Amino acid sequence: MAKRVKEKTEKIRQTRDTRPYAKAEYVRISSSKIDIVMDLIRNKPYFDAVAILKNMPNKSAGLILKVLESAGANAENNKGLSKQDLYVAEVYSGQGPTYKRQNIRGRGRVDQILKRTSNITVILDMVK
Repeated sequence: MAKRVKEKTEKIRQTRDTRPYAKAEYVRISSSKIDIVMDLIRNKPYFDAVAILKNMPNKSAGLILKVLESAGANAENNKGLSKQDLYVAEVYSGQGPTYKRQNIRGRGRVDQILKRTSNITVILDMVK
């Protein structure tokens, strides 16, 4: 049986990150394509980051914009914060599961196609 369950849960509760965040998982684009756009908005004020993403032609910019706006809505509705005081503290993506497909070639052979997915996370914080 587990020992000191109440102490352990209290310690987890105290060390939990309370900043507003949003996640998008299993997005059908590779994380290397998302990383290029993420570097542009890191440590920027909320509204500057939104303006940058709205004016970019990349597919990944639209996906990150959705996650960023969701994090802003979470901050406003769940934490009671104003979007004017927020900035993008952390934004990162990780590799999700890879879908494997096959492409039929000559002489009875098969090529493998890897369709990569990624997980996007945006964490906002108050301007100090």
